[in-house]
Amino acid sequence: MTWLFLKALLVGVSFLGCFYPLVDFYFSGETRGQKPNFVIILADDMGWGDLGANWAETKDTANLDKMAAEGMRFMDFHAAASTCSPSRASLLTGRLGLRNGVTHNFAVTSVGGLPLNETTLAEVLQQAGYVTGMIGKWHLGHHSSYHPYFRGFDYYFGIPYSHDMGCTDTPGYNHPPCPACPQGERPARSTDRDCYTDVALPLYENLSIVEQPVNLSSLAQKYAEKATQFIQRASTSRRPFLLYVGLAHMHVPLTGTQLSADLRGRTPYAAGLREMDSLVGQIKDKVDCTAKENTFLWFIGDNGPWAQKCELAGSVGPFTGSWQARQVCWTSSPPWSPWPGPACPEADASTAWMPLRCSLAGRRLGTRSLLSSRWLGNCRGCHESTRARKKQVLFHPSSGAAGEYGALQTVRLEHYKAFFITGGAKACDGSVGPEQHHEPPLIFNLEDDVAEAVPLERSSAEYERVLPRVREVLASVLEDIARDNISRVDYTRDPSVTPCCNPHRIACRCQTTP
Repeated sequence: MTWLFLKALLVGVSFLGCFYPLVDFYFSGETRGQKPNFVIILADDMGWGDLGANWAETKDTANLDKMAAEGMRFMDFHAAASTCSPSRASLLTGRLGLRNGVTHNFAVTSVGGLPLNETTLAEVLQQAGYVTGMIGKWHLGHHSSYHPYFRGFDYYFGIPYSHDMGCTDTPGYNHPPCPACPQGERPARSTDRDCYTDVALPLYENLSIVEQPVNLSSLAQKYAEKATQFIQRASTSRRPFLLYVGLAHMHVPLTGTQLSADLRGRTPYAAGLREMDSLVGQIKDKVDCTAKENTFLWFIGDNGPWAQKCELAGSVGPFTGSWQARQVCWTSSPPWSPWPGPACPEADASTAWMPLRCSLAGRRLGTRSLLSSRWLGNCRGCHESTRARKKQVLFHPSSGAAGEYGALQTVRLEHYKAFFITGGAKACDGSVGPEQHHEPPLIFNLEDDVAEAVPLERSSAEYERVLPRVREVLASVLEDIARDNISRVDYTRDPSVTPCCNPHRIACRCQTTP
């Protein structure tokens, strides 16, 4: 009976927008009754148009395109925030930044991190008997108890924040090199300098720094090796496992590649895409060889491309936000590109994943998720949802370019998108549009205008019909958040908490790579 319930649950939720891709969506007779394994691969600053499965102009993601063809992909799936730390915090807690407290990025000198009273997916699964591992970029606090080793992960190998937040001897594109500048000199960060004001970027294995500065040109290969080793060891132990891989791709700096072959004539970004694709292919191959019939594999992005980086940034495909481009004001909460596919038109967000995965693992949550009741209490397939066109609401927190960090000033209601604020972010050409408040808001019909080129006329019957509903759902969620248990984040900074393996050497150098 338990197996029949689990199978029915899986068939229902698989259409709701979070499995991408799903590796062999069945359990064999030998694995029935076992808890499923989870592998989550999170790309950094990748664009919707970077995948060939989404955008025909892209030819550099053969493994991911094959996974999309074999598994499931979702055309209206969204990250929970438009910057690194908030997106990751929501992914692991199932709660928006206004609830979990993480509304903007942590720094190299950050004292705090994801609040310790927040429950992570890894902690829940660890208590359920899972072996848990995290490989890659963490960016949710590195000091003391905020380290991933104390947030539910049995094993950690990776960097504590973005790989442009510290110097390295292998800087790649759009990043200055080591060594650090001599004391007393404080030059501005610049690629034409031969020194750097920050300490070197560290690489951790569990609680130890094993390399500083990390060699970025070999980091992807190290991630692939550690990921496949973890999958093999966890499978051998016959315990269910969670593996969370936070890639460096496609965040700048874009590095030289060792995983991909025949890259002559390719742009740095295209070469990086191929390297990422190869890395993901290696992880998928290991899953196929060891635990295919009992493992769910997700591939997602954290917040879309960093448009300011010009040719070193990804593609948004057709989702250009062209009205704002013409106004020379870029949205503070960039359009969350549908992620990926033609399979399911239902809109959803990464906040829904945690309660779903915990349910599959046989655990109930004490944490609150906006989407948990819809996912777990009303699991229906896409075909039924499409006919019914149930009310779909998503909220886009501000990144801080305009408005307050985490503020819900962009609302998605079904196929409408309403902006109460725009502007503030820097465009590729260096221009910064003025912060603009819109009352009443701009509203776009995404079914007719995916590029968000022309807002609805405020005097139109369509606008007047949608506006009260937008106001209602926004007021409702803000009231709900105000009544919720809201976490507070310590965003203070202290240079003494900067990760350093050897404070007696310039740039904190040590080379003890495993």
